[in-house]
Amino acid sequence: MKKVTSVFWITLGITLALSIWGSIAPSQFEDSSVTVMDFISGHFGWFYLIIVSFFVIFCLYLIFSPYGKIKLGKHDDKPEFSYPTWFAMLFSAGMGIGLVFYGVASPVSHYIKTPPVAEPGTVKALEDALRLTFFHYGVHAWAIYAVIALVLAYFTFRHDKPGLISAALEPLFGNAMEGVWGKTVDVIAVFATIVGVATTLGFGAAQINGGLSYLLGIDNAFWIQLVIILVVTVLFMLSTYTGLSKGIKYLSNTNLVLAALLFLAVLILGPTMYIVNSFTNTIGTYIQSLPIESFRIAPNDSDEQQWIIDWTVFFWAWWIAWSPFVGIFIARISRGRTIREFLSGVLIVPSVVGFLWFSAFGMAGIQAQNSGVDIAGLPDEQALFGMFSNLPFSVVLSILALLLISTFFITSADSATFVLGMQTTNGSLSPSTPVKFVWGFAQSAIAAVLLYTGGLQALQNALISAAFPFSIIMLLMIVSFYKALKKDKKQLSK
Repeated sequence: MKKVTSVFWITLGITLALSIWGSIAPSQFEDSSVTVMDFISGHFGWFYLIIVSFFVIFCLYLIFSPYGKIKLGKHDDKPEFSYPTWFAMLFSAGMGIGLVFYGVASPVSHYIKTPPVAEPGTVKALEDALRLTFFHYGVHAWAIYAVIALVLAYFTFRHDKPGLISAALEPLFGNAMEGVWGKTVDVIAVFATIVGVATTLGFGAAQINGGLSYLLGIDNAFWIQLVIILVVTVLFMLSTYTGLSKGIKYLSNTNLVLAALLFLAVLILGPTMYIVNSFTNTIGTYIQSLPIESFRIAPNDSDEQQWIIDWTVFFWAWWIAWSPFVGIFIARISRGRTIREFLSGVLIVPSVVGFLWFSAFGMAGIQAQNSGVDIAGLPDEQALFGMFSNLPFSVVLSILALLLISTFFITSADSATFVLGMQTTNGSLSPSTPVKFVWGFAQSAIAAVLLYTGGLQALQNALISAAFPFSIIMLLMIVSFYKALKKDKKQLSK
């Protein structure tokens, strides 16, 4: 604990204050979060769309530009992890519970409950359902992560800067980042990380509870979710104690194996050809509609605009709130790769895996819906288990899914404690165990408070609110990075 900075104490104080406020005055806490969220989403939804699309364009530019040859590290640095392990670690940290939580719920909801344009239950609504799910989990999401990871890896491994968000802004603001302004930037980054991860932990606890409720009739209640959070907190603390090269590495590989088994089971036991054909067709429509969807805000249709705020803006905010955590973690495991290799891997591979996942689970869910299982009538956290009831070996699949949710849960929390430890110990690549333990308990506490004060809706409100200030910092990071990159390229060409 001797190495912690003032960022540790300031952010911990804010986190504890919010936890106490939410526990003592839950209604007031919820009302305040709704007010902030409504203002940001109502006035700045367009801003989220523009900046996230800009991140995609910037990443594509770097891939095809001469800058792509520059290595994230010194000339003779080699990658620390093999490609399979690297993909497993970034995928587990980057998507995790979200894939399992929304794998069935999103496509079915877009098809039956909340299609943005088409009539519910029509062929048009069905086609839009999978395409829009691809959009929310595709290259836009991974471009957000890639920008943060790229900038931090570049400054940390190539220029020997501490792995801090503020350090990446030094080429733009100079020594100002060593004082109050730098601390403010790091506090915003740490707090956004805590809220982003806490939200995901809340979703994970809700879905584990939903699965147990669907399978065993256990109450779907806050106190059950609190017990789940406490149990998982103990488990990820044990993983945290083992360190990056053991705990997170082994858990990430376990996640990949469990996810692959579950995916293959749904692909084989579900409507196989329908899944394969839907995947192929939707890849084309996704690419074709990408420019339009990227900037669609529907100013002349209030219902459609509200859908965009509820879904697209929410997802962009979710990825932005997660980006300090995921970006720092991906940067930490990416030393020695070129910019072109790094961006191509981060943008393409996880996106395609996500598309395959949603094709299998989404189409199996829609088939179950059309076969008479009321998936749309279930809470989102139970949709996955409702889909399994339409397949053979449903109990086995449900148990496997609960295991996967749990390991994703543990991996996300474990990775987050590592990143939060880095950010509050001046960018240390090996933060102490006590610091990681403190952040582990803090993010679990916030997850519990958000579930207590307003359930899943409170989680969404907190995400959109926390993401906004950090999105501005991300833009500044790109400007700072590009300025340093141009200088680096001139020196290499001499």
